[in-house]
Amino acid sequence: MKKHLLARSLSQALSTAALLVVAGAAGAQATAPDGAEPTKLDTVQVVGEISYRDRAEEPATLVYDLDYFQRFEPLTVGDMLKRVPSVAFLSDVLEYDGVRLRGLDPGYTQILINGKRVPGAGFDRAFFVDRIPAELVERIEIVRSSSADRSGDAVAGALNIVLRDGLSLDGGYLRLGALHYNDGEVEPTVGMVWGGEALGGNLLLGFNRQGRRNPKEKFSQRFDEPGGTLDNVEVQTDVRSGDDTSFNADYRANIGEGQLALSAFFVRTDRLQDEDSLEYADGIQTAPNLLSVNDNDLDIRTDNFSFGVDYGVPSFGGQTRFRIGFAGIDDEQYEFEDEYEYLRDGIPFPEDDRYTGDRTYTDLRDRELSFELRHERDVGESELRFGVEVTRKERETSVLTDRNRITIPNAPTPRPAIPGTFGPYLPLAGGLNRVEEKRIEPFVRLDGEQGAMEWEIGLRYQYTDVSIHDYTVDPGLESSDNDYGVVLPSGHLRWNLDDNSRLTASIARTMRRPNFDQVSPALLLAELGDNDLLGNPDLKPEDAWGVDLGWERRLGRRGVVGLNFFYRDIKDLIEIVNTGEEGDEGEDTFVLQPRNAGDGQVWGAEFDLSTPLSALGLDNTGVFLNYSWLDSEIEDVFGTRRFNDQSGHVLNVGFIQELPELAASFGVTYREQGDAFGRIVGEEVRTTYDGDLEAYVEKRFGTQWTLRFTGSNLLNASKSEVFDKFSTIADQIDRSHDEYELENEVGGRVYQMVVRYSF
Repeated sequence: MKKHLLARSLSQALSTAALLVVAGAAGAQATAPDGAEPTKLDTVQVVGEISYRDRAEEPATLVYDLDYFQRFEPLTVGDMLKRVPSVAFLSDVLEYDGVRLRGLDPGYTQILINGKRVPGAGFDRAFFVDRIPAELVERIEIVRSSSADRSGDAVAGALNIVLRDGLSLDGGYLRLGALHYNDGEVEPTVGMVWGGEALGGNLLLGFNRQGRRNPKEKFSQRFDEPGGTLDNVEVQTDVRSGDDTSFNADYRANIGEGQLALSAFFVRTDRLQDEDSLEYADGIQTAPNLLSVNDNDLDIRTDNFSFGVDYGVPSFGGQTRFRIGFAGIDDEQYEFEDEYEYLRDGIPFPEDDRYTGDRTYTDLRDRELSFELRHERDVGESELRFGVEVTRKERETSVLTDRNRITIPNAPTPRPAIPGTFGPYLPLAGGLNRVEEKRIEPFVRLDGEQGAMEWEIGLRYQYTDVSIHDYTVDPGLESSDNDYGVVLPSGHLRWNLDDNSRLTASIARTMRRPNFDQVSPALLLAELGDNDLLGNPDLKPEDAWGVDLGWERRLGRRGVVGLNFFYRDIKDLIEIVNTGEEGDEGEDTFVLQPRNAGDGQVWGAEFDLSTPLSALGLDNTGVFLNYSWLDSEIEDVFGTRRFNDQSGHVLNVGFIQELPELAASFGVTYREQGDAFGRIVGEEVRTTYDGDLEAYVEKRFGTQWTLRFTGSNLLNASKSEVFDKFSTIADQIDRSHDEYELENEVGGRVYQMVVRYSF
């Protein structure tokens, strides 16, 4: 079945390409045989030339410019990152939010914007990359191994999202488009960017607004145990819709002997997640077997913003830079869930039919103020960099909720919640707290070269003082305080075998800080199966030593191929430990707590290829291939497993075909990631994704107009999950199930049309 879908999708894409090319050839302005002339906005779009992965000069770093992604018209940074090596996601179909570099949990990946940290809304500090529109980006850097002059919170590595600056453009462009979704809805997208000389310097201004939609259908089957009796099925629709609006600005000017840089960006995400489901007994989807009707809506408004001032000036025989940054996130969410339960005692529409209504308000506010002073200078044949970074974070969280549960006599159909029955709203356990975190991070780095060898050594010290006040535990002024310091050495070596080939070796110590919810002293009842979970304010960061060994070779003028092996040895892993205290549910349940009690290893190999097929006489054909094999090992109370939810592999392969005589091109890319398994106390889940096929067709009209059609999820990929659920630790060890669930989720094909005008 999948092969027929693949063949049909490819046929449709290529047929569309042929029609566009013929139509364009009849009416378009003629172009030179070797491709259309590039406009002065070559950093916005490259006309008639395929872009490939860049060969980075920074150690252990891969660089991908926007041009590498732009032909497929990505909407967000998440859409961009799904095409690069070792990046996996564990999201819903067509959602690319929490980056899992090398398959590890998003908290192991450091997300940087213009080289600096940005706060995220999650408990694990992870920043959702689908919040940043692709149109803001100049390039993406994958930093596989840490250097001393960057944050060391990067066990899996770092992703640096470099936004366009005031020196990148001399002109502008307008982008208009529309996306057609599987449910027949159409969402618009518009973007504008201008850059040039202004106010005595160089100024860049950008605006982007895009409609977002993801209509999905889910089907669940629930059994008493694997291979056992089917208890019920659930039929669900899940529609996520909204708008992303962004502004960005960058100004650069020479002030005295130095250069001043001012930058700012703002992104607002408005999103509604509407889930509606029907649950039926024994798998029979008829009215007499209706068990429950559920209406669950989540309304989200998230603001991300960042402001920066950077001034560099020659001084003391070198260059000194001062930087002040201010970044924040405001995340407001309102969720309601109304459920009507029927057949509660096996009799259709009995007297004890029940309505349950839940209302939850979440308000998160996170602010980071940072200051950095660094100096760079030559020392003999080497370059010395040293400085200090100081950060102050304040994070306030409020989660207020209320539940209304009433019995409804003989209620065959759902009815609205009774007005005025909710309130007062009270905080959840651990849902009302304030975190203050202060960091001081001095660093020193020395770079040099001798003959064919280039090297870098560095040292960073990260001191952290953190306090958390949970008002649901202590409404007074008492807070839980903790502080720790970690020394993070790093070293990189590059051996240039010749002008085209080089070997690289890197070693670095990195860390991962505890999640905010793990350090809250709150007690959560029946959080893990029937077991309670107690936070631990004394948690220390996880500590990792990592090694990367790589080989890279330039292929012709534009191609590059690389192979990299990596290994991470992680100590003081935060694992759930049994305190021995009896839980709130009584016998066979316990109070569990996160502690620095585990060790684990992560390893793998990464191959990437990006090149034209010039060796075969096909200069206008570009191919892209990256494959990552990922593995790990960790011990928990139930035995050995991988790190939770790590995919076994990630594959991306595709091609772009230029037709210069027709001022057109087309291309296809295919993505696949391996199965993932996760295990916590009370639940185990296996996740599988189908492959994802995308295609595009492009027609250029002169040197200013471009028309593109793209198709995403052309195979109508599905996500499948298998849940093993248990009540107690003993049940999980004995494999005595509370419930066994199979869930399947499908999205739909998405078609996009975009026209660009550059000036």
